[in-house]
Amino acid sequence: MLRESMQAGGRTVDLEGVRRGFGANVAIAHVELLEEFAESVFRCDAARSERARERLRRALGDPGFVDAAATVAAFHGFVRLADATGIPYTTAARGHDAPEIRERAGVNDFRRVRGEA
Repeated sequence: MLRESMQAGGRTVDLEGVRRGFGANVAIAHVELLEEFAESVFRCDAARSERARERLRRALGDPGFVDAAATVAAFHGFVRLADATGIPYTTAARGHDAPEIRERAGVNDFRRVRGEA
């Protein structure tokens, strides 16, 4: 999804930044707030998520916050659905995912991809 949306917009994305964090030098408005919000959802940390939501909502306004929340929820939900239904990562994208993107983004380091529970 990320690759396709970036190509459609004629932009590039620092996939390694997904793994190491982006920091303030990235040309994405409010990148640190977005990163904190996504991380709080991933960690299932309700208190951290509440703080991140409030800060992000103030920065983006309601429409921008809804877009950010929907994006985080979608990505988080895809993983949960795959896990809940027992879909092994090795069948992702019908076996046609892009190995170079998977490596650069650090996906190969995920326990699930390495075959660990």
